[in-house]
Amino acid sequence: MVGIMSYGAYIPIFRMSKDIVSNAWGTRSMGVERSVANYDEDSLTMAVEAALNCIDGEDRKGIEGLFFASSTSPYKEKACSSILATVADLDSEIWTSDFANSLRAGTSALRAGLYAVKSGEVKDVLVTVADCRLGTPRSVDEQIFGDGAAAFLLGDSDVIATIEDIYSVSDDITDVWRTDQDNFVRSWEDRWVLINGYTKNMKAAISGIMKRQGLEPKDFAKIVMYSPDARSHIGLAKKLGFDTATQLQDPLIKTVGNLGAAQPLVLLVAALEEAKAGDKILLASYGDGSDAFVLQVTDAIEDVKKKRGVKGAIESKMMLSSYQKYLAFRQLVSLPEEFIKLFPSASVIWRTKNWALSFHGSKCKNCGLVSFPIQRVCFGCQSRDDFEEIRLSDKKGKVFTYSLDNLAGGVDPPTVQTIVESEEGGARIYCLMTDCNPKEVKVDMPVEMTFRRFHREGGFYNYFWKCRPIR
Repeated sequence: MVGIMSYGAYIPIFRMSKDIVSNAWGTRSMGVERSVANYDEDSLTMAVEAALNCIDGEDRKGIEGLFFASSTSPYKEKACSSILATVADLDSEIWTSDFANSLRAGTSALRAGLYAVKSGEVKDVLVTVADCRLGTPRSVDEQIFGDGAAAFLLGDSDVIATIEDIYSVSDDITDVWRTDQDNFVRSWEDRWVLINGYTKNMKAAISGIMKRQGLEPKDFAKIVMYSPDARSHIGLAKKLGFDTATQLQDPLIKTVGNLGAAQPLVLLVAALEEAKAGDKILLASYGDGSDAFVLQVTDAIEDVKKKRGVKGAIESKMMLSSYQKYLAFRQLVSLPEEFIKLFPSASVIWRTKNWALSFHGSKCKNCGLVSFPIQRVCFGCQSRDDFEEIRLSDKKGKVFTYSLDNLAGGVDPPTVQTIVESEEGGARIYCLMTDCNPKEVKVDMPVEMTFRRFHREGGFYNYFWKCRPIR
C-alpha cells in the first residue's frame, strides 16, 4: 500500500493587502491579501520549511530520495534538491532530483516519487515543491500571485492516504510562460487561455481518471483543483457535476494567492488537514496539460494533524506596511549597498556545510558541553577532537542578548543581531533574527531556527540560519 506518510506546508509570515497594490497603480483591487516571501526567502528556503515541517518526528534515516520542484528555482545548473537534503540533515547516500519549468512540476515530482517507491528503488521519498513568481507590476498577476511551499513523505507503510490512480494529459499550448530571459510571467489573452488551456485540459484529466476508475462526482469527499484565479475552478467543477458548496477545496486565492507549481499540493495539505478516514480525494494540477490523482484517506490520518501545516501558517501573519517594501523585498528597486561587504568562497562553504547548512553543533564526549559552530577543542575541558556532531536546527531556544543595528543597511533595517541560547545543552548561537517586529524583541523571547538566503556574491547564493519568534 503506497501513498503519503506525512505532509508539511509553509506560507511566509508576510501578507500584502491587494488594496495596497491597486492604490499604488490606480487599478481595481482583486481581493483581500496575498502571501509575500520575506526579502531573505526564495523557493529553496520555503521548500526547506515545508520539508522540515513534514519530517518532524519522522525517521530521517529511512528517507532514500528527495525531489525538489519549482518553476522559480534559484539555480539553473545546480541541484537545489542536494542543498535541501544537506540542510534537512539526510543521509548522503540519497537520490536527489530537481523538477522544473512547469506549473505541473510539483505533481510530476509526486508521481515520480510514487513510482520510485512502488518499484522498490527507494524506501521513502520526500517530495517538496515551492514557488515565488513575479507578476508584472500593475498587472492582475501582481495581486493574485502568492508564495508558498508543500512537502510530502511517500512510502509503503503507515500511510495516511493511498494514491489509487494517476491520469495525465499533455498539451503544447503557449498560454502562460516565462523564457530564460524573463523576470515576470507572461500570458496570452485570458479568455482564450481559460477555454483552450485550463478548462479543456483539466476536464480531460479529471473525466479520464473518473471513467477509468468507474467513479462519479458523489464518490469524492473533496476535489482539490489548481485555479488561476478565484472563480475559474468553480465553473469547471459545476460542468463536471461536483457540488461546489461542499466538495470544492478553497483555492486560497483571496488569502494566500496563486502559488504556481506549489498551489495544488498546498491545497492537498489543506484538504488532508480536514479529512477523515475513508474520504476519497481528487487532486488535479494544470500546466501544458493536467495531472489527476485519486487518493483514499486511511485511519492513520489522525496521527499527523498536529503539524503546523496550511491552517497554522495562514493564521500566523504580519502585514506589509507599503507597496514600496514589497518592491524592495523582490529587488525591483535599487537600494544603497549594505555597509558590510562579504566575499564568499565556494570551497569554504563546502568545508563548513555540516554546521553552516546542516546546522550541526559539537557535543563534548568528556564534559557534555555543546558548542556552535563545531569546535575541535572544547572550551570547557580543553579536550581535543573528542566530540560528536548533533543537529540544532530542530531545537528551540531563547534570546540571550541582542542589538538593533541601524547602520548595517540592508533591505529591511534595523538588523536584529541576536545571541540565542539553545535548549540543546545551552549552546550560544550568534545569528540574525528575521520575521519579527524589532520593537518587540526582548531578552528571553522564545525563538526557533529558520534557513534563509543571505546574499548573492561570487555568482552564487549564500544561505545560512537565522532565528525568528516562534510562529
